[in-house]
Amino acid sequence: MSSTETNITKPLFRAPDIFSGFPGLVAAESTRHGGVSKAPYATLNLGGSQDDPADVLENNILFFNALNVPFETVAKSHQVHDDKILNVQNPGRFDGYDALITNKPNIQLAVTIADCTPILIFDPVSKSVAAIHAGWRGTVKRIVAKTVAMLQNEFGSVPENCLAYIGTCIDECSFEVGEDVSEHFDEKYKRFDAVKQKYFVDLKAANRHQLVTSGLREQNIEISPFSTVLNNEDYFSYRLENGFTGRLLATIGIIDRG
Repeated sequence: MSSTETNITKPLFRAPDIFSGFPGLVAAESTRHGGVSKAPYATLNLGGSQDDPADVLENNILFFNALNVPFETVAKSHQVHDDKILNVQNPGRFDGYDALITNKPNIQLAVTIADCTPILIFDPVSKSVAAIHAGWRGTVKRIVAKTVAMLQNEFGSVPENCLAYIGTCIDECSFEVGEDVSEHFDEKYKRFDAVKQKYFVDLKAANRHQLVTSGLREQNIEISPFSTVLNNEDYFSYRLENGFTGRLLATIGIIDRG
């Protein structure tokens, strides 16, 4: 994963390696650095919270300018931890969708996170993209598998041609849950800690499984090595920061500069 840095230690965003080498494809995941928000949203808060809306807007403009993407081409949705998917025809702000897809150039899809799992997908054949927000509820509802299926149905995508990035989220050793949550997950993606009497769930692995069973090649999937909790100096974590924190953003789109 490559990065663009505001200084030598604080990258503004990181770009998945899996998508490098495709002219016009812009894909990135923000960090918490390089923005204007004040604590506890410091500094590059890109999503909804109790932060000053003017600061959030300025942060978004800073972030997308760094990607050389016009902010007016961005498509976002108010996310509700469900499995609804929108085929985006025009940029703008939507409501109630946790995954966005498009095959139109100059629409930059974006999802916000602060522990949940972002997944970006690119089909270089159909020139289609997807941005997915998968918390534990979305993961259980198989939003990733449903998004791959929708790419097939809407754009004729062949999963084995697709590339995917599973982004930075809460790591397995930090995602402590009760039985009410763990019961929804396959045994392969959870473990029981007898001392704490709690379960720990691996969201990255669970979503990777959905990509593979949907037909993506294992070698075409990149997984972020970072954690919102363990690397909290670089990423926002809703759980670790008790809800008083900003939002990260993962984005993907095809730019036609012609």
